[in-house]
Amino acid sequence: MPYTKSPRPYKAEYQKQKERGELAARMERQRARRAMDKTGADKNGNGKADKREGKDIDHVKMLSKGGSNKTGLRIMSPSKNRARNGHSVRKPGGKKPS
Repeated sequence: MPYTKSPRPYKAEYQKQKERGELAARMERQRARRAMDKTGADKNGNGKADKREGKDIDHVKMLSKGGSNKTGLRIMSPSKNRARNGHSVRKPGGKKPS
């Protein structure tokens, strides 16, 4: 717990994020989620598309590697998406996708 004796410096953290260029990538991820929610059905009315419940929106080409929402999106389980770390997704049988 780093901020036990002093309040958390939210303004300073936000400025650091902007300096590092994290803001643009975060906005791109947010637009991807909103686009997916707009196209999918929402039967339970919570604002998320039913196909996205409990899943991550994965960019085929990672944003950190120069990808964008135009380079392709897919729905993936959080464990697979976060374990990918820029590696290509292998098909069953251990073969790399062509």
